[in-house]
Amino acid sequence: MENNTVKKRDGFQTKWGFILACIGSAVGMGNIWRFPILVSTYGGMTFLIPYFIFVVLIGSTGVITEMALGRSTQAGSVVAFGKCTELRTGNKTIGETIGLIPVLGSLALAIGYTCVMSWVFKYTFMSFTGDLAKMGQDMDVIGSTFGATATAGGANLWIVVAIIVSFIIMVLGVSNGIEKANKIMMPVLFILFVGLGIYIFTLPGSSEGYKYIFTVDPEGIKNPKVWVFAFGQAFFSLSVAGSGTVIYGSYLSKKESIPSSARNVAVFDTIAALLAAFVIIPAMAAAKAPLDTGGPGLMFIFLVNVLNGMPAGRIVGIIFYVCVLFAGVSSIINLYETPVAYLQEKFNFSRPLATGAIHVIGCVIAILIQAIVSQWMDVISIYICPLGAALAAIMFLWVADKEFALNGVNEGTIKPIGGWYYPLAKYVYVLAAITALIAGAMLGGIG
Repeated sequence: MENNTVKKRDGFQTKWGFILACIGSAVGMGNIWRFPILVSTYGGMTFLIPYFIFVVLIGSTGVITEMALGRSTQAGSVVAFGKCTELRTGNKTIGETIGLIPVLGSLALAIGYTCVMSWVFKYTFMSFTGDLAKMGQDMDVIGSTFGATATAGGANLWIVVAIIVSFIIMVLGVSNGIEKANKIMMPVLFILFVGLGIYIFTLPGSSEGYKYIFTVDPEGIKNPKVWVFAFGQAFFSLSVAGSGTVIYGSYLSKKESIPSSARNVAVFDTIAALLAAFVIIPAMAAAKAPLDTGGPGLMFIFLVNVLNGMPAGRIVGIIFYVCVLFAGVSSIINLYETPVAYLQEKFNFSRPLATGAIHVIGCVIAILIQAIVSQWMDVISIYICPLGAALAAIMFLWVADKEFALNGVNEGTIKPIGGWYYPLAKYVYVLAAITALIAGAMLGGIG
């Protein structure tokens, strides 16, 4: 029954539909409210050099591994892990039990993300109505508005809105819902971000931001902390957690090249992060505002103040929050897809029933955790995400045999992947994923 169910699953209809969906899952809040802060805090190009190195490493190992794991097993984490242990021991139960960890992690992260998305929906609406512009540059009003939003019961209506939007896209299926939505949202996001970047470039004082971005501090690049946080940002930005990339990989046609797809995802995710930095850092420089606060404070407090103080600030605000909205929606549907697919694979739920059940759970819990969403997200991102990434790599590269792994990676390619992949992924990437877990626990998060 399970195999028949998997074979009947929906899938991506085009290569670029898959790539754009994967880019959408990777491009999220981390690209917008964390990446620019890290670039600023750790010295512009001083941070970017190690960041680029780690993007190449993780994109060429972790992203490829998770995509190949999903496609070679034609399933999400639970069934995929089960097939790996079945290959090794003849017992799939052990793998399926372990596979629940990234599934539950994806659901928990999706629930926390729902709270954050509720804020984004509210602020996007306020940018259109002019309510953001009316706050001017009164930091007390701006701060209290966000404080009232990000508290217990503060965004109930907008949580429901976020859930409804996610449900509508996902209930339509992979090809008719997720793929089509990302084919619209991702190109528009990049076009709007480029437009914002061009506008910010014209503002007096913005040049100081660009100068800073391209600064290299030879002493700073020797700082281990710079490398640790560059690694953490690259690791989490590329969405390797043993869940979302695995399930999207399972929907990819076997005619498509996984190494090529992974490369495109890494490149465009990095471009999105750089575009955010090239918008936010020069904008803050033009406003002579210190860029020393990340997270929600940057997007919902400090940037509101900056936007309201610049020419055409209301229009810029609308464009900016639409970009954030698209980045967030594309990520949240990927996070919810893993548990939705689990219900379809293991319990033979119909797509509407699985999608509805998961979104009801997500809505109820999101409303209940609004007051502790920051702590909730910290626990998931620090512990569950890197653990899921490590487990997926271990299952594919250590538990399943080498032939199975390489066949999964090479299927659909014109030229087999180089001999560097398997040892680099099996030893270096797995160690890196475990390092992300340990370093995150020790430092209170690195991504």
